[in-house]
Amino acid sequence: MKAVVKTDEYTIYQRRDERYAVEDANKKAINGDEKAAILSKHELIKLAVAAPVVEEVVEEVVEEAAAEEAPAEDAAAEAPKED
Repeated sequence: MKAVVKTDEYTIYQRRDERYAVEDANKKAINGDEKAAILSKHELIKLAVAAPVVEEVVEEVVEEAAAEEAPAEDAAAEAPKED
């Protein structure tokens, strides 16, 4: 691994597979959200933000699904029963 950024609090290394490792001053690995924030701060990665779900669209999908199920239930009720 080669050191890319070195500060008093942490060191960022680039691994051979071109991913990054972050170690604190005590040589302990930093992972998770904290690692992502550090790498993003140094513009080594880009974080994507999920688009918010619009409730109107969700309601329309639920209503469409309910409308599609209703005729199938009515058809089953009208079908003659065989003994």
